[in-house]
This record gives sequence, C-alpha cells and structure tokens, in this order.
Amino acid sequence: MTGSLTGTVALVTGASSGIGEATARVLAAGGAKVALLARRADRLGAVKSEIESAGGAAVVVAADVTNSEQVQRTVDTVIAEWGRLDILVNNAGLMRMGQALEAPLNDWDDLVSVNIQGVLYTTHAALPHLAAAAADAPRGVADVVTISSTAGWVARPGTAVYSLTKFGVNAFSEGLRQEVLDKRIRVGVVGPGTVDTEIGDHLPQEAKAAMDERTAGMTKLRSEDIADAVHYMVTRDRRVAVNQILVRAAEQTW
Repeated sequence: MTGSLTGTVALVTGASSGIGEATARVLAAGGAKVALLARRADRLGAVKSEIESAGGAAVVVAADVTNSEQVQRTVDTVIAEWGRLDILVNNAGLMRMGQALEAPLNDWDDLVSVNIQGVLYTTHAALPHLAAAAADAPRGVADVVTISSTAGWVARPGTAVYSLTKFGVNAFSEGLRQEVLDKRIRVGVVGPGTVDTEIGDHLPQEAKAAMDERTAGMTKLRSEDIADAVHYMVTRDRRVAVNQILVRAAEQTW
C-alpha cells in the first residue's frame, strides 16, 4: 500500500539540477510542498516556477550545505514558511576522481565537506522537526533519504576518497536508522550507479576521459530513475521501511 504526500513538506538538497531537481519534481507531483536547496538561486527559481506551473508548491532556499549556519537558517526558513518538515533528501554531492599519489589535498577536503559534512549538517538541523512531524502526521512517519552511490558498496582505483565518503554516509545512515526508530523516522539510502547528470562535468580532463571510457556504450540511468526510487521509499505504508536501494544501469558491472 502506498501513501499520499499531500500535506507533507520535503527539503531536497542539490535541487538545482540532476537527481535533486528530478526528486523535487516527483515529490511535488505526489502532493508534497518542496523546499529547494542549492547554491544556484537562479536555477532554483526556474525549478520553482516549473513546479508551480504544474500545480505544485515550492520555495527557494539558496544555501551551501558545507556551511552549518546557512543550513540551519534554511531549515528555520522552511519551518517558518510551512510549519513542518516531513522528508529530508540529502542529495547534494560532489565527485572527484584520481590516483591518491597524484590527488590534490583540496580535492579530498572538498569531497569530505560536501558528501559528509553536508549530510551531517542538514540531517542534524532537520531531525527535531522530522520527529515532530512524525508525531502528528496522518501518515505517522517522517523520512531521511540520502543519495549515496554504488561507490558506497564497491571501491575502485581512482575513487578511494569518493568511496570513503559514500561508505561513510551509508554507515551513518544505518546507525541513525537504529537510533530514531522510536521516533517513527525512517532512514534510507539510495545508491545510484552511472547516471547521466552534470556531476562528472567538473572532473579534470584525464579523469573525465577515464570515466567516459569506462561507460562507453552504456545506456546511463536518468535522474528520474533515482527520483522514482526516492519516491518509492517515502510513500510506503508506515509499517514498511525500505532502507537501501541500489539502482544500476543495466550494463553496469560494478
């Protein structure tokens, strides 16, 4: 049995493009009011307008997930605007690839800041409000969903630190899941495989060429495929907790 998202409020990080944008759209289509968090306010405004044109409700909360004060202000803004928070989707993420002997230390710092600290900051700010929503919501639950990666299950050469961050959020999510069971907060992880998004566009040319070679001939996933998995998680009946979903491209071996 599935549940309606009508009357719920969702916060989606990294909502200006790719998986985050697709997830915001599908949650809004399902009845949720959606807060769109990312740094690119202009792009968020366009997404908001498109959601509203389709009959949904959205608010723009431009912020950097690596800044804890900005994240806290974002959550405060959502509560002030709509009075509750039922769903958090930790989607904002960064990819850096390269051999450890050659990697700039700044790349590692950036990976940890976005992929780990960003998840921690948003989750910490959201948890009290998720607990409150679960206590009074007709559907009887709240949800935290974090977008991980197949790199959170399988480490490969050139992705050591990226995998570290994704294994890390998987472990954090499992520990958190057990801690908040009595609060009726479900905690889940979606692990995408190779998705056709702009996340790889910022890689150095050599790393991008290596990734393109690895995925040559592969029909990549679409952002909407991952959004569907998130939607599936958060619309289960209150008795059901789907804690992990791996979504690979059909030809993907890792």
